[in-house]
Amino acid sequence: MARILYVGTAGSDDPTRAGFPFNFALGAIEAGHQPEIFLAGEAAYLVKEDVAGAVMPVGMPPLREMIGKVVAGKVPVFV
Repeated sequence: MARILYVGTAGSDDPTRAGFPFNFALGAIEAGHQPEIFLAGEAAYLVKEDVAGAVMPVGMPPLREMIGKVVAGKVPVFV
């Protein structure tokens, strides 16, 4: 089992890049690893409920849904 840190810097202006850290963390959980997420810059605004609800990444679930799963998986999120 590995500890993996995913760093996000993209905000709502680039919804697909904004969703990557959350999507990757969910994959790491499924693979039995211990992911962590660090949000910097514009990505810090993604933790606001109204912003997260408006972000719809391409090819991934809505950001709000992924955040819910990350929280349920007890993944640390540093802002």
